[in-house]
Amino acid sequence: MRINYITKFLLAVCLLVFYCEVVIYYVVLLQCGWPQLDPATADRSIRVGPDGGPLRVMLLADTHLLGSRNGHWFDKLRREWQMYRAFQTVMSLHNPEVIFVLGDLFDEGLWCSEKEFAYYVKRFHSLFSVPEDTQLYVVVGNHDVGFHYGISPYLHERFSSALQAPSVHMKTIRGNHFVLVNSMALEGDGCFLCRPAEIQLQKISRRLKCAKGIGTCEKGMELEHYSRPIIIQHFPMYRESDALCREPDRAPEDERTHKFRERWECLSREASETVYDSLKPRLIFDGHTHHGCHLVHDGDIHEWTLPSFSWRNKNNPSFVLAVVAPDNHAVAKCYMPQESTVISVYIAGVALILLGLLVSHRRFCRRLRFYKSN
Repeated sequence: MRINYITKFLLAVCLLVFYCEVVIYYVVLLQCGWPQLDPATADRSIRVGPDGGPLRVMLLADTHLLGSRNGHWFDKLRREWQMYRAFQTVMSLHNPEVIFVLGDLFDEGLWCSEKEFAYYVKRFHSLFSVPEDTQLYVVVGNHDVGFHYGISPYLHERFSSALQAPSVHMKTIRGNHFVLVNSMALEGDGCFLCRPAEIQLQKISRRLKCAKGIGTCEKGMELEHYSRPIIIQHFPMYRESDALCREPDRAPEDERTHKFRERWECLSREASETVYDSLKPRLIFDGHTHHGCHLVHDGDIHEWTLPSFSWRNKNNPSFVLAVVAPDNHAVAKCYMPQESTVISVYIAGVALILLGLLVSHRRFCRRLRFYKSN
């Protein structure tokens, strides 16, 4: 009987762990799905080419893979398993065609040695592995290479070469123009990083205007069709604070009114206005604050700030599923299992297991006394 109790206990514990570490991700993420494009919101001024069908895009931010300096080994193991399990569950359930990671892939990218950085990159590709027909792009964050004042040509080149992430570049996918930007390169002081970024932004601006029929087109730089671009970056656009944010995963009440410092918590006002004026984006996706926010600028520019994808930084992490076409878009926020919920399930599960064993033991003892008395 003792062996029987131990077997039941171990089986129940294994089922509890399997539910909390695997099944719960399916239970929660099945509740999220791709948003539907609303024909009423389509931009009638945009001509959609034959390749301009809807594109399924997943966006996440601030994975902050731990390095050798910060965090306990179990903390590192736990967070990486959670992110791996959540990401791979999304891949199996929703199968996005394109994925963007909005910076701060690594927690200690600016401090680590060449050997540790190579291990960082290997772990990232292992945790966030995608099928061959899925495209994955990243932008750089301040934890990857440092803030503007601390970025060296070596750190910039190391990250951009390993992750194929130049400071500013445009990807056109199914008629949608995605402009990927290094936020730290928008300082505007003419540094080794900033001046080339400014030139590239101006070139992209000319290409977009050319496609719209404005100005002259440089040979070899023509775009087949015009559509308003989608900005992918790490820093939020300029805002005074998170006070206007209303998302369920917004910053805690005591943090929402903290004033943002330009070039630290957000882009400068000048850089933001340059992006608005030169690119005329329709959507902007960014991260950095570790909290969610949705704002509308200039009447029709929607900015989505994504919270951290890591439970180390957020009890209720989330990501975005977006369906975009050259003339339309729809965005949905997807919430992952809350850390507090998983802990509560563990506590309740262990309590039920122990209660069940206690009840079974008492029943056995009553039967045993009955047989002895007869």
